[in-house]
Formats: sequence, structure tokens, C-alpha cells
Amino acid sequence: MSLYLVDTDWIVDCLHGQEDATQTLLELAPQGLAVSIISYGELFEGAYYARDPQAALEGLQSFLLGKDLVGVTRSIAERFGIVRGELPRSLRRQIGDMDMLIAATALAHDLTLLTRNLRDFSHVPGLKLYEAAR
Repeated sequence: MSLYLVDTDWIVDCLHGQEDATQTLLELAPQGLAVSIISYGELFEGAYYARDPQAALEGLQSFLLGKDLVGVTRSIAERFGIVRGELPRSLRRQIGDMDMLIAATALAHDLTLLTRNLRDFSHVPGLKLYEAAR
């Protein structure tokens, strides 16, 4: 089982050849990397509408090799509802539902989330975040 859930922003950085993102993911890969089906949807949209969709989709599929793709289950949906409901109204408006589903996925599977969006995710109670210098 994976120890880390990779957020969309890290994957985009890796797909664009950003060296720090690629190196970090290579270092963490032996401990297991997972991707939320929510991130997959966001990434698929970007690839599908890219200038060269075929190359972008192939790059995405190549990136996903060896990673666990985690779907939204009933327990994740329930965790989403609980965590979102516990947040103050201002934060519920600030943090999008897609991000909350990604956070709920990490919480439900006890995964550490790799994200550059610490501004939003740091407000989610109990969520473990991987913090790396950019």
C-alpha cells in the first residue's frame, strides 16, 4: 500500500519536467505513491485539451504506471462530508470540493498528501502534509 497521495499540482510539475518534483517523487516512490481519481480527472482534462492531446495523454498514462489509482468510496464520501462540515463557512467557500475530496481520500487511507497548496490543505484537521521547499 502507498504512503503518499500525490496532488494534481505535483503531477503537473513532474509532467512539465520540473526537476525538484520529479526528484522528490523518485525518492518517495519506493514507499508507494497513489493518485486520487479526482486528480486523474483534473489531469485528464488538461491533457485532453492540450495542444498535443495524444502526447499529453500518453505522458499522463506513463506517469500513472506503478502508482495506485484511488477511487472515491462511500467511506471517502462520508469523510468528505464530516470534514467539510467541521470547517468554518469561510473555509468551506475557500477550499473547493475537489480539493476536499482529495483531502478526504488521504485521510481515509492514512496517506500523507504531497501538495503545493498548503494554504488550503493546512486547514484540514488531521491531514498529514508533505512539506518540501520549492
